[in-house]
Amino acid sequence: MPKENYSKKTAKEIHRRPYLFRRKVVLALLLLALAGTGLYLKQSVSYYYALYFNQFIHRRLHNTEREASRIRRILSGNLDKTYGFDISHYQNKEDIKWDSLSIGNKTIPLEFVIMRATMGNRSADKHFGVFWEQAKKHELIRGAYHFYRADEDPVIQANNFLENVKLESGDLPPILDIEKIPKRKTNEKLLEDLKVWCRIIEETYGKKPIIYTYYHYYKDFLKGEFNSYPLWLANYNDVPAPAPDNRWDFWQFTENGIVHGINTKVDLNLYNGSAWSLHRLTLD
Repeated sequence: MPKENYSKKTAKEIHRRPYLFRRKVVLALLLLALAGTGLYLKQSVSYYYALYFNQFIHRRLHNTEREASRIRRILSGNLDKTYGFDISHYQNKEDIKWDSLSIGNKTIPLEFVIMRATMGNRSADKHFGVFWEQAKKHELIRGAYHFYRADEDPVIQANNFLENVKLESGDLPPILDIEKIPKRKTNEKLLEDLKVWCRIIEETYGKKPIIYTYYHYYKDFLKGEFNSYPLWLANYNDVPAPAPDNRWDFWQFTENGIVHGINTKVDLNLYNGSAWSLHRLTLD
């Protein structure tokens, strides 16, 4: 009899374990959701308070009221997203104070930076090395892009990028910037070459590169060809999203970004997700 009672008790405990485990999982997810909601509400309150009572005015930089209003609408509609900026040698090294970068009246931190590394077969950006190290020093998520020259060789261009960029764990995958139409090749040959570049990069890093282009270039030339690749679209129009089909990961929404901590205008970007999901996109 004692043995039989012990067996029944054990069976009951075993039956309860999956239920208790599921309950703990649900509770943990609920707490995470509440924490995320709390952070979003805190961000929203801070943003709108600063918008009406504590506006940041840059000493040197200004936008037209139309552009300023458009940027405010984008920020207001995407307070749950993650923000960053992109730079190249067009920005001077001394213009950036890396320890104090924010937008939205100093309420929205910039959490990632993407910088031009290489261009075409042989060229490299003269500020890349300095910017790359500064971004790491200040714990920003880093990304490096290659400006693709449509009439040059895709293998040589891929090797140019690989020779000049040494990505590390926590960096974004390589980025391909394509925005020009070839003069000496067909569009079909361009697509073939772009896929060669991507294949070489993917074989090296084990992750698909991010494709950057303007919305209309993507719609006219690339749509349907790179569906499995992360997509970064530039669209500076007064729209709620860079593409109507929500097929995008990053949005470069202005080239007139005014940032607390930078003394020149920069391109501003948002990632279509939280900082946590952005980290999941980075290299292992």
